[in-house]
Amino acid sequence: MLRLAVPLAAAEFGWMIMGTVDTIMAGPLGAAALGAGNLGNMMFFPVVIFGTGLLLGMDTLVSQSFGAQDARDCRRTLVNGVWIALALAPFLSLIVWGLLPLLARFGTNPRVMVLLVPYQKASIWGIPPLLLYAAFRRYVQAVNIVKPVTFALISANVVNFLGNYALMYGHFGAPRMGLEGSGWSTSISRVYMAGVLAAAILWNERRTGNLLFHISWLPDLARVRHLLRLGLPAALQILAEGAVFGVVTALIGKLDEVSQAAHAIAINMISTTFMVPLGISSAAAVRVGQAIGGGQARDAGARGWMAMAFGATFMGAAAIALWVAPAAIVRLFTRDAAVVAAGTVLLRIAAVFELFDGLQVTATGALRGLGDTRTPMLAHAGGYWILGMPLGCWLCFHGRWGVPGIWVGLSAALIVIGVALVVVWARRIGAAH
Repeated sequence: MLRLAVPLAAAEFGWMIMGTVDTIMAGPLGAAALGAGNLGNMMFFPVVIFGTGLLLGMDTLVSQSFGAQDARDCRRTLVNGVWIALALAPFLSLIVWGLLPLLARFGTNPRVMVLLVPYQKASIWGIPPLLLYAAFRRYVQAVNIVKPVTFALISANVVNFLGNYALMYGHFGAPRMGLEGSGWSTSISRVYMAGVLAAAILWNERRTGNLLFHISWLPDLARVRHLLRLGLPAALQILAEGAVFGVVTALIGKLDEVSQAAHAIAINMISTTFMVPLGISSAAAVRVGQAIGGGQARDAGARGWMAMAFGATFMGAAAIALWVAPAAIVRLFTRDAAVVAAGTVLLRIAAVFELFDGLQVTATGALRGLGDTRTPMLAHAGGYWILGMPLGCWLCFHGRWGVPGIWVGLSAALIVIGVALVVVWARRIGAAH
């Protein structure tokens, strides 16, 4: 489990660092560039992450086939995952493109729009390689090849940094393109990431008899439908969760600047800690799926519980840090006394739900290994939208708790989701025995 989880968690950190580097390097271009980059990412990622979520069914099918030692079936799923990625790319690109005129009509700052349009046009070219990378990643990690995933994302940060340096500011003989250069640099880094994993797959094929080149590369509609039946609930779960935090950020935009700053810092911290159990979750999906494919239901149960224990241990330690030293953590971002005070309250609330956040994401991965993506979708939709959002909004605005009220609502939602998914996992794996 650790041999899979550690490289995958490192890869998640690499993904997060890439966005941070883009933001830092756009800073000297001014406030309008920062605003355009942030707005572009808010448009881009929900659409594209939904698309990559549709490929999560590959975790189940490839890992179960690998556990059953059916190498040919693993490769059939890879081929059809690639077909799904290629089919989705133009569709998702059109959605992102179509959002640009809507933003202009809704009164987005003209100075921001001038920078946003070329930036987003450049970013759209990165959609096809990003979807291919997602399909390649699901395959390689499900067959226990994870080091290339970590290498691809960490080295892509170097490619992205050098691309930003050259294209944003006109170094190495490149044209000075400003924010648009960041969009091109990001797209180039995504081509690079897909290329690294494609090379890893080809290298593995060379070692194992080139079976990929002895099967049909035509789409198998039955398998495509099966992948989408598994992937659609997972994609909807990601969309529901992402939409909650988007709406929360918009609601907090109605509050004072101190509340907004404290919220931004707290979100940054919990997003950082979340990367570790997210990596463990991917490992859980693979290891549980492999055991199920091999007819070892009891071993699948042990692997799922182990993943949850790892996730709970890490997030429990994170919770202790957030509870014991919240002010010191906030001071890493700002020395403003008011923001430190507000951020301290939010991190203490976050400390309450960290353990349950670790449990819910690792349980989601374990259930995906069993082939259950519907239960996590229902749990997240119900927990966030039926309990968390209404409670948080009521406490924030009617109860006059301000931003802590929103966070109490989120905390309640994550506690319920975490407990529910662990209970469902226990019942499902018990029935499998």
